[in-house]
Amino acid sequence: MISSRAKRTRLLFSLIIVLLIIFFLFDILLGSVEIKVSDILRALFTGSDDNIETIVMKFRIPKALTALTVGIALSLSGLLMQTIFRNPMAGPDVLGVSSGAGLGVAIVLLGFSSAVIPSDVPGLGNWMIVISAWIGAGAVMILIMIISSRIRDILAILITGIMLAAAFSSIVSILQYFSSETLLKSYVIWTMGSLGNLSSSQLKVLLITVSAGMIPGILSIKMLNALLLGENYAGSIGLNIRFSRIVIFTSTSILAGSVTAFCGPVGFIGIAVPHIARSLFRTPEHKILVPATIIAGGAIMLLCDIISQMPGSDKVLPLNSITSLIGIPVVLWVFLSRKKNAGIF
Repeated sequence: MISSRAKRTRLLFSLIIVLLIIFFLFDILLGSVEIKVSDILRALFTGSDDNIETIVMKFRIPKALTALTVGIALSLSGLLMQTIFRNPMAGPDVLGVSSGAGLGVAIVLLGFSSAVIPSDVPGLGNWMIVISAWIGAGAVMILIMIISSRIRDILAILITGIMLAAAFSSIVSILQYFSSETLLKSYVIWTMGSLGNLSSSQLKVLLITVSAGMIPGILSIKMLNALLLGENYAGSIGLNIRFSRIVIFTSTSILAGSVTAFCGPVGFIGIAVPHIARSLFRTPEHKILVPATIIAGGAIMLLCDIISQMPGSDKVLPLNSITSLIGIPVVLWVFLSRKKNAGIF
């Protein structure tokens, strides 16, 4: 006999999966150029007008895949950070992890001589950028963990993350000042990165790295459930705390670093989506929260991309302005209901 709670969980999963599919299809269908559904189907399966096929296959589908991947990566990394830090305000952008990844990218793009521009390294340029982002994100994760082990106040940790982000921005500014025109141009192009600017090789690397980062995150579900009750309790039931941190830090650094490397810093998705998943499913159980956060993150990011395109117009809104409008109310809600949620963190 299936309980009412289990029925509700199945219904919610079915609903968000349907929404994910609908938003993915709408992200392909809508844009500055109006294309009929029949033309899109012909472009996908039988071939059609060269212009339509180019728009669908070279631009819209890759952009929709990028939005889906970015939403999944940022949402899962946010859930992992909130659990391991036991901090409802943790997220890759809030605690400076995205800024650390950005600094890693800046060091690669601005710190080398003009003879070693990553894009000039055949087959390795994209990997140089993404690995540098991983290192930067991982360094910040370790630093924040050290600080949070000594300071328990949530606001103090958030202020520390903001200060770290400001410090990294200062270092990047110094690198920009001393960089050559060629390197500066390559960095400025990177900072303008969005969901629609990835080349096919960059999208391939993003898909590979995010898939690799998801594996340890998904496999750490039991660790996350134990850590949710505190490291002392987790250690008392036999959990290897050091190993758990390495697994979760690795997953978070790969996920957040990969997105930042190719799409720039995307705000509020990482912090907001896990709370939306908790609110919908009303459970701290990560066996449910991890897949719920992954699916919801992909759906919400696709929705943000659809809105930012302003369907029917040739104008495109900044993606971060849309994610902020969705994320900020969630952050405010978490602050206002912190006492109620104290048992979860």
